[in-house]
Amino acid sequence: MRFSTVPAALAVLISFAAAASGTPVGIPTDGDLGFQPSASPIMDQIYSFHTLLLIIIFGISLFVLALLVWAMVRFSHKRNPEPKKFRHNMTVEVLWTVVPILILVLIAVPSFRLLYDQDVIPEADFTIKTTGNQWNWTYEYPDHGGFEFVSSMVNDEFLAEHPFTAHRNLTTDVPVVVPINAVVRMQVTASDVIHSWTIPSFGIKMDGIPGRLNETWFQATQEGIFYGQCSKICGIRHAFMPIEVHVVPQEVFDAWTEAAQADPYGAIDVLTAYYDSLRGDAQLASAR
Repeated sequence: MRFSTVPAALAVLISFAAAASGTPVGIPTDGDLGFQPSASPIMDQIYSFHTLLLIIIFGISLFVLALLVWAMVRFSHKRNPEPKKFRHNMTVEVLWTVVPILILVLIAVPSFRLLYDQDVIPEADFTIKTTGNQWNWTYEYPDHGGFEFVSSMVNDEFLAEHPFTAHRNLTTDVPVVVPINAVVRMQVTASDVIHSWTIPSFGIKMDGIPGRLNETWFQATQEGIFYGQCSKICGIRHAFMPIEVHVVPQEVFDAWTEAAQADPYGAIDVLTAYYDSLRGDAQLASAR
């Protein structure tokens, strides 16, 4: 089933997904700066913290630039042929000590809050265990019958046949599926060397270490397709360990897990039917 029908079902799936939802939300695009669009509460906090740092850095840079320009003009050789001699200024020394402390405190408060929220896993709706291999990912759903599957990057032949729907180094043959707004506990390990399970739009990056089980969590707050990659240099094919996550309604996820318990590779048909219905609804709406 895995090697015969999955590629054909995957071709239909990504075609329907692209037609129904347009460009996937969580994907890098040419010419973009900054983060990918946020799709989780943690990523929202990261984005807000990043914005705060940009404001502080921009303000400091402007202040230092203004100070340099003022000093160059005010204390130029033309205006001060005879240099002034002084050794200390208590006010300046207090200010350049106290102000950085206040800035660090301002940064520390949201930073500690973000670190705490990333580290402390809330009550999860279910758990997914992923194991990094050279060079693919094995996924297990222990709370849904314990089924598991291997997710690998599609080959070049598949990309050549589907240039507008498959994404190089990102599309996988079997995606991870989660329901929208569910709190998912991710358990990450590895079977050989250190890997790192990373989804930029979710704001998560967790190392998978052989012999050790690390945990993180995410809560996808919008439907769509989100991509990531292994973020550790794990070997010659490190760049070819993509992650593809489909966030779907709860009823679609329930149907998918039920089908996956019998055949995790054939359960892709459930996603195909879902995206087909979305495409039909979009066509009906445009006709109206």
